[in-house]
Amino acid sequence: MMPVKMLVTRIVLALMHFRQWLIAQFAFGLLNFLKLFPADPAMRFAERFARWVGPKTKRHKLMLYNLERAFPEKSQQERLDIAMDSWANMGRLAAEYVFLDRLFDFDPENATPGRIEVEGIPIFLDLRDNPRPFIVFTAHTGNFELLPVAGSAFGLMVTVLFRPPNNPYIADKVFNFRRARMGDLVPSHAGSSFALARQLERGGGVGVLVDQKFNKGLSTQFFDLDVKTNPLVAKLVRQFNCEVYPARCIRLPDNRYRLEIEPKITIPVDEKGNVDVAGTAQLLNDKVESWVREHPGQWLWYHDRWNIKSKL
Repeated sequence: MMPVKMLVTRIVLALMHFRQWLIAQFAFGLLNFLKLFPADPAMRFAERFARWVGPKTKRHKLMLYNLERAFPEKSQQERLDIAMDSWANMGRLAAEYVFLDRLFDFDPENATPGRIEVEGIPIFLDLRDNPRPFIVFTAHTGNFELLPVAGSAFGLMVTVLFRPPNNPYIADKVFNFRRARMGDLVPSHAGSSFALARQLERGGGVGVLVDQKFNKGLSTQFFDLDVKTNPLVAKLVRQFNCEVYPARCIRLPDNRYRLEIEPKITIPVDEKGNVDVAGTAQLLNDKVESWVREHPGQWLWYHDRWNIKSKL
């Protein structure tokens, strides 16, 4: 006979998996519902829905706390407005998954811009036509998913490091969706750094989100607050002496987007001429912070970048 403790454990795990499956089915059902409508009305609906449901979630409290610490000079109403814009951004991001293929309409031969405009085209073309190891870093701003789609459109194949959702059913769906549109993907786990290193060793490119929560790592600052930062990018630069390019997506009015890839950054070095790993990590944080300060409502304030959720 099965021990009671083992039986209880199996029941708890089964209930947990069922809950995850149920949440995934709800999410898939909502996205399939949005497919019934044209892109613009669907994205506007998702924005309104997120503005309504977001403040009712536990994450809203974390979002407001993050904003209070990051922008102590702003009024409570200003911070609330940013929070609502951030929820709207999240709602649009979810809906945009459904229409991602239709959203990317950039055509360099067309003088009239469509939904997408691109800045830094010469950099894209140089990286494509003069192969060498490089890293492109970005953050959770605007629709960051459009950046690897743009790279693929320019014939620039980049191996993208991403963190799968915690829900395994959603994670599987998202991975397959991304892989079909964004090229090679590397899920974030213990061995992911080796996969990125192999790509750089072959002279290829790597894409990394650098504003994710990290429990361990380098002690840095973000919005003048202590935060742990993943040293991965800095260590890869030190190992392969590769160029590093900032890139971001900015939401524009009327469901339009501007994708920007900036000139390569100057990597700080120590007194011996070696890559300053801590200094490089801080440089990445500073760049992301400048983006967020410029468009604060387009960043995902609900995520626990400063690892403070347990303190609330």
